Amino acid sequence: MAVTEFSAGGVVVNGDREIVVIVPTRRAADGSRVLALPKGHPDGSESSAEAALREVREEAGVEAEIVGPLGEVRYWYQRGGRRIAKVVEFFLLRYVSGDVGDHDHEVEHARWVPAAEAVKTLTYAGERDMVREALSRIERGL
Repeated sequence: MAVTEFSAGGVVVNGDREIVVIVPTRRAADGSRVLALPKGHPDGSESSAEAALREVREEAGVEAEIVGPLGEVRYWYQRGGRRIAKVVEFFLLRYVSGDVGDHDHEVEHARWVPAAEAVKTLTYAGERDMVREALSRIERGL
């Protein structure tokens, strides 16, 4: 029987159309570094949106506000010989304040990158898709 995990995350955009990206201390299955969007599991009774804002604050050191939902990324991975279905709900977030240097211990570093660069350099295709969707919404004024 497959286990399902849920997380929430954010595409944080600043006024220069830069996106917050992180390099988590946890490596990919092949041992390589990962360039990712901040995300994580909800705590207790947190909503997806609350979890996304908290994870952005913890992993990227910035405060943000929700603009709206972006969509979900779904994938499978293996842990301890078990197959796990993962669902990550992403939100478009607007940067409010804070410093990317103020991240927690789960992250090697966080930084701002131009959105067009994030679309090319994020490790996971689903996260690159979320940045594309965020850019599309920004361009349409949504």
